[in-house]
Amino acid sequence: MPTTALLPLLTRIAESLERMAPPPADPAILDDLTQDTFLWQGSNGHLLPIPQMQAVPLELLKGIDRQIRQVMGNTRFFAHGLTANNVMLWGARGMGKSSLVKACLLAVNEEQRRNGQPPLALIEIPRDDLSTLPQLLALLRRSTRRVILFCDDLSFETQDADYKSLKSVLDGGIAGRPDNVLVYATSNRRHLMPQNMIENEAGDAINPGEAIEEKVSLSDRFGLWIGLYGASQPHYLSIIDAYAADRKLPIAKDELHRRALQWSIQRGSRSGRVAAQFITALSAELAEEAR
Repeated sequence: MPTTALLPLLTRIAESLERMAPPPADPAILDDLTQDTFLWQGSNGHLLPIPQMQAVPLELLKGIDRQIRQVMGNTRFFAHGLTANNVMLWGARGMGKSSLVKACLLAVNEEQRRNGQPPLALIEIPRDDLSTLPQLLALLRRSTRRVILFCDDLSFETQDADYKSLKSVLDGGIAGRPDNVLVYATSNRRHLMPQNMIENEAGDAINPGEAIEEKVSLSDRFGLWIGLYGASQPHYLSIIDAYAADRKLPIAKDELHRRALQWSIQRGSRSGRVAAQFITALSAELAEEAR
């Protein structure tokens, strides 16, 4: 076969091999300070840049002022090069746990850039990739950028040993978390594990107390442990008002509240997520009516 005909074939083979076994991630990817958010792909050891993170602005998060102050303060400390805690946000579904993490990162990074300081990086690590945490930490040790590892909707089930990978990171020490890394996690469970899992472990153990301590102690390794609770009706309506004002929806407040409460009754819950879903539907309805 002529050389000129062979080159395209060899190029295709090389590209296929690279897709099957891509080169390991380079920590230099974090040196681009215009890029703040990444997704860790543990299966191939890659950091995937996320050009634009979907996040709710901090001013639209209503009824959680204390929680905002705690997360913002801790994130600022970390961005300023000071000591800071790992953070666990737990509580009711749809109450803005992950939204709070993302909104605080955006707000702090805006401050950092305004002051001519380097922004933080946020790396989301999927639940199923927790076993590859040591590989990711080895990469981050080669970078000087300060990084928040974000584990969203974290929980563990029976026979699930991945919590030990996370626990070793939270413990610190020689092979633990480097100084330029914090862990922020969200969960619907206060102790990350179902009660029946803790009880089963206790029943099978030689020392039941030690088994329970082993499971519960994972949550204790987060220095900040912040709860977000279900929304009362006034809290829910304050979220509705904020979203409606942000979108400049042409609707009277009484009518807005009536329809929002009706929506929450149909959904069987009141939360920030339910409020956002209602506003999305209402925005489309009002736009259609105006056509």
